[in-house]
Amino acid sequence: MIWVLLILVAVLVVVATAAVVTGRFTPDPMADPVTSAPHHGLPAGTVRAVDVDDVTFDTALRGYRMDQVDDVIDRLQQRIAELESEGRDPLRP
Repeated sequence: MIWVLLILVAVLVVVATAAVVTGRFTPDPMADPVTSAPHHGLPAGTVRAVDVDDVTFDTALRGYRMDQVDDVIDRLQQRIAELESEGRDPLRP
């Protein structure tokens, strides 16, 4: 009975090694992101408060697509910095 278990373990080790070597098993098996709907990010030019309401992101396995979210956050950060440099309060219209 113990021989059957040892043979089973040996087969599993060989299969796992073959999967790693051939690239079928990777540390992060998450697939590349795909677009399921058009990305509605911020429009080019001046960003208004109503534009933020229209932002949509594709969902991914672990949440939203990070590249889309990062792009919107960067644009908002730039706009807030512009308002602050003009001496305006970015939280007031």
